[in-house]
Amino acid sequence: MVSDARPTPEDPLASRLGTSGTARATTPRTGRGLRLWRRLTSVPVLALALLATTIAAAGPIQGLDGMLDRHWLYHLAPQLLPFVQGVLDRIAGQAVCLPVLAAVAIVLAVRRRTWRPLLVALAAELAFLVGIGGLKLLIARPSPTLDDADLLAGGIQEFGEKGISFPSGHASEAVLIYGVVAYLIARYAHVAPRTLRLVRIGVVLLVLNSVVTSLLLGWHWASDLLGGVLAGALCLRLVILGDQRWGRRDDAGDADAPDAPQGAQE
Repeated sequence: MVSDARPTPEDPLASRLGTSGTARATTPRTGRGLRLWRRLTSVPVLALALLATTIAAAGPIQGLDGMLDRHWLYHLAPQLLPFVQGVLDRIAGQAVCLPVLAAVAIVLAVRRRTWRPLLVALAAELAFLVGIGGLKLLIARPSPTLDDADLLAGGIQEFGEKGISFPSGHASEAVLIYGVVAYLIARYAHVAPRTLRLVRIGVVLLVLNSVVTSLLLGWHWASDLLGGVLAGALCLRLVILGDQRWGRRDDAGDADAPDAPQGAQE
């Protein structure tokens, strides 16, 4: 496998996920929409939004968290508990999303003959374990099952997973891992625009599934889920930026390298 000989677009996420692999005319409205999307999903904006959510979860919106914590499914449709817990909730877990990410990365790496998809997948998993996991350990917020919404009141040593509720790991994984799957398909696969739209819709549905099921089951405060979405989006953006910059550096290196002798090219 080689690094990646193909030119890297200026913004693969916007150009591939937002349009298609073929050249298409961009209307002024589309251009404004893409610029707005880039601003809203930029690292500073996502970081500030996550910080604001964390501060709000420390007190200002704990009343709202308490209002939304009703273990809804147990009261509304207890017969659905086995399906929601055993199927829907596990879709965003490591046992499901990680094999999906690995399978997509391996297939694209083999087809494109480059290590890049595998390295992007590895970076995503490290971002989740170190970035999201580190936040959960640092903030140490108890889950709703412990009837305590204060930050720094939990801890993994005392309460296990119930003591590290913020940000939600499942919500973070749904955004980060499945978002990277969509990015890899958009960046390294040759698929039709309609397929890319379906992939985007699928990621949105997976994120909504993770948020709704956790709220219905009463396993997370609402602010945990919002924080998880923002934390996952922040890590996703960082992983994508890393791959883009790496691609531009490789392209610059290829352009600056002297032409190989004729005999070496054969």
